[in-house]
Amino acid sequence: MQHNVILVLLDGLNHQVAHHAMGHLHAYVEADRAALYRVECELPSLSRPLYECILTGVTPIDSGIVHNNVNRLSNQRSVFHYAREAGLGTAAAAYHWMSELYNRSPFDAQRDRHTHAPKLPIQHGLFYWDDRYPDSHLLADAEYLRRRHAPNFLLVHPMSIDDVGHRHGLDSSQYRNAARSADILLADYLPRWLEEGYQVLVTADHGMNNDRSHNGLLAEEREVPLFVFGDGFSLDPAAKPLQTELCGTICELLGVAHDKTVCRELLK
Repeated sequence: MQHNVILVLLDGLNHQVAHHAMGHLHAYVEADRAALYRVECELPSLSRPLYECILTGVTPIDSGIVHNNVNRLSNQRSVFHYAREAGLGTAAAAYHWMSELYNRSPFDAQRDRHTHAPKLPIQHGLFYWDDRYPDSHLLADAEYLRRRHAPNFLLVHPMSIDDVGHRHGLDSSQYRNAARSADILLADYLPRWLEEGYQVLVTADHGMNNDRSHNGLLAEEREVPLFVFGDGFSLDPAAKPLQTELCGTICELLGVAHDKTVCRELLK
C-alpha cells in the first residue's frame, strides 16, 4: 500500500456538530464513498498535547507535552519523521505550534513562517500564529504547497472553529456556522484531491464545551469526528479507531516503515 495522504485537522470540532452541520462531507458518506467515525480524544483535551498524539501516536502523559505551554521540540517520531526518512515529501499549512513540535522551537515568524528545508521533518511549511487567521487563507496556503511541492504527506490545519468556540461556546449559532463554513471551504478542494488519488482524513484534536473551553472529560470535549475518503479505506462501519492509531494508520497508507499502532479495520 502506497498512497499520498492529506490530513485535515479541524481544530476544536466536536463530533455532534460535525455530524449535523457538515453537509458536503456527509454527501460522500451517504453515497458510500466515505465513512464517519466517532473518536474519543486522549487526555488532556488540549491542543498541543493532542497535535502530538495524532501525529506521533503517543499519549500526552507519555510524550510529556501535557499542556499548551510546553514549548519544545517533540522527542517522539512523527508521521513527518517516518515519511522524510523513507524519502517522501512532507508539507504543512498549520498553526505555528506544529513548527515548534517538529521543526524548530521557539517559533520565529521571520524565519519560520515560510519554511522550505528538505532536512527538516516538515520540509515545506506555511505557518500562522493568529488564531483568527482565516480558514480560506489557510486552505489556499495548503493548496499552494500541494501544487508547488507535491508532498506525499500534507497536513492542513485551520483554527477558526476552535477560535469561535472559545468566543461563543459549543451551543451557539456561531460555532455551528463555523463548522458549516469549513465544510463549504473543503468542498472547493476535496473533490480535486480525491480525483488526484489522495487519501484524505478529516478529524479534530478535541471538541468544545458551553464554558467556551476544553480540558476535561465531558463527551462534548472529547468526542471528535474522523471522516475518511479514498480507495485505501475499507469504510467498515464496525471499525473503532483510536486517536493514538492515526499516526500508524497514516504511515500504512504512505507505505513507510514505522513502529506505531494501527487501526487495521480502517484499511483495505
